[in-house]
Amino acid sequence: MATLKELKIRIGSVASSEKITGAMKMISSAKVHKEEQSLRRLKPFKDQIKSIMGHILSTGENFNSPLIETREVKRAGIVVYGSDDGLCGAYNINIFKGLLIEIDRLKRQYGRELYVEIYPVGKKMTKAVRHLASDLLEVKAVDGVDSKMKGEVVTSFTKSLRDSFLNNDLDIVETLFMSFKSMSRQTLTVEQLFPVTEKMLTADSDNAEDNQLYLFEPDANSIFNEVLPMFVMSTMQEITVQNRASEQAARVMAMQSANDNAKKLFDELQLEYNKLRQQSITTELLDILGGQVER
Repeated sequence: MATLKELKIRIGSVASSEKITGAMKMISSAKVHKEEQSLRRLKPFKDQIKSIMGHILSTGENFNSPLIETREVKRAGIVVYGSDDGLCGAYNINIFKGLLIEIDRLKRQYGRELYVEIYPVGKKMTKAVRHLASDLLEVKAVDGVDSKMKGEVVTSFTKSLRDSFLNNDLDIVETLFMSFKSMSRQTLTVEQLFPVTEKMLTADSDNAEDNQLYLFEPDANSIFNEVLPMFVMSTMQEITVQNRASEQAARVMAMQSANDNAKKLFDELQLEYNKLRQQSITTELLDILGGQVER
């Protein structure tokens, strides 16, 4: 049985842990709100691009772009988003499990000889996927590409993926990330980046009848090829912010759970301390009374 001194030390340690987890939860909550604001700023830009693409596609013309070219898939690239820091619960584990499922799905769809390149984003994910490397699977960690990368790094990274697709180094490129829904809900999402499909470009709110009001100069196909790379860039920017928001939301929930456990442990230790203290006082009183009787 622990002594009063030992219990007091443990209570102090748990109380400190409770304060730390509480502070970390508040910091992560502030970061989530910051990323939510970034998502709100990105949404109008992406929606406008999708609206323009929807108008162009509804003209019925035949569009030519190397970014929409579909070909036999022999080499696939997967950009898997994780975190750079820990203390976010099972966030990275769930993404890693999803990655294994997606690799298996691609191999079932395109053949077991499919060559896969994995581009991990975040130190934790880079460490997790490193052991997957084999003859048919290569892990490509890009310097400077992490979960905290800024817009210009995202743009540069996206361009390198686009070049790999255009040079036939990759026949399909996918992204795997946690889509942010709310503070308590993030959904594992797989989104194709290349080749770009018409389904990806069509905005739900587009009205085909309004397209009669538009005149395209110099022509619809030229505008299509100018706007399409912008759409891809905005998609990657949004995915990156979604990942950051989801990571911080997962950390908030992990810190909340840790805080609750610390509070529960604190109450249990406090109760045990009070019982032991009461027992010690009772024993001392009995000793005093026993000494008086002996006299």
